[in-house]
Amino acid sequence: MKNKVLIVYTGGTIGMVQDENGSLKPFPLNHIYDTVPELRNCSYQIDTCQLDNIIDSSNMTPSLWVDIAESIEREYDNYDGFVVLHGTDTMAYTASALSFMFENLSKPIILTGSQLPMGMLRSDGRENLICALELAAGKEQIIPEVCLYFESHLYRGNRSTKVSAENFDAFSSYNYPSLVKAGISFTYKPHLFLLPTSQPLKVHKCFDRHIAVLKMFPGITPEVVGAVLHTENLRGVVLETFGSGNAPTEPWFIDAVEEAIRRNIVVLNVTQCKAGAVKMGQYEAGVGLQRIGVIGGNDLTPEAAVTKLMFLLGMYPDDNEAVKRDLQQSLRGEMTVLLN
Repeated sequence: MKNKVLIVYTGGTIGMVQDENGSLKPFPLNHIYDTVPELRNCSYQIDTCQLDNIIDSSNMTPSLWVDIAESIEREYDNYDGFVVLHGTDTMAYTASALSFMFENLSKPIILTGSQLPMGMLRSDGRENLICALELAAGKEQIIPEVCLYFESHLYRGNRSTKVSAENFDAFSSYNYPSLVKAGISFTYKPHLFLLPTSQPLKVHKCFDRHIAVLKMFPGITPEVVGAVLHTENLRGVVLETFGSGNAPTEPWFIDAVEEAIRRNIVVLNVTQCKAGAVKMGQYEAGVGLQRIGVIGGNDLTPEAAVTKLMFLLGMYPDDNEAVKRDLQQSLRGEMTVLLN
């Protein structure tokens, strides 16, 4: 019996072809073998579905993450793997969100897209799609994770981040190696995969959108910090700090963050650096944050930090202590747990 892969189309550049007037429009997924004739040679069955409303990924929302997850959940037992076609701008956010939503995942869910539309001669979409499908089919090895495939690399989804708006190698994973490298053949690195599980799948669907991102910069004012920390109904803040988790040591700043924590706002500290981790006890500029109860995000990407905080606030709407506890644990391989 052939393995089966389901493509879930959400929108984005990869699904666009040029019409007779040169305008870009979504190609009909049911004609995918006509659009990518190479797929006729594959040894697995490909089926397709799409969201009710195809979007530019800049319009992605938590409710659409739920739509994507439910499309997969409905067909989970009928397919060996899943490929999500997605715009590149928020792909790393969606990959991170889906990783938290799917607990006890035993099949690959692979997001991919392209920098140039499929209908253009030099499009990178064709190769990205074919490789993502090959990996999702699981003919050689099963990768029980939510992943992101782009330009010859399969990354753990919640470790990936978009790094270029112009180059074909638009994504990277600075703090965790790629899981597979595509060349003449696929080079798998199974020692890096999450461990498979026999536990039943759970799909979590609650996100709390009442968070903010506060990025540090030299000269940030009390008015800006206060405006963010006093946002109505705010429940959590991702604090993007300098270096290994450092922030201003002025009393007004520390006092403002401490006052927010006293109002039951969860504050998660991640670094602005592409690589490396938050270590708040390393410098005086981070010790103050640690003292007042800011949670260290270790080597979380900003995308994983945002989605993990929304996810945990949705899971524990009345239990901030549980949120803080799970922020410091690796739930889906999204961060390295640092030993004291």
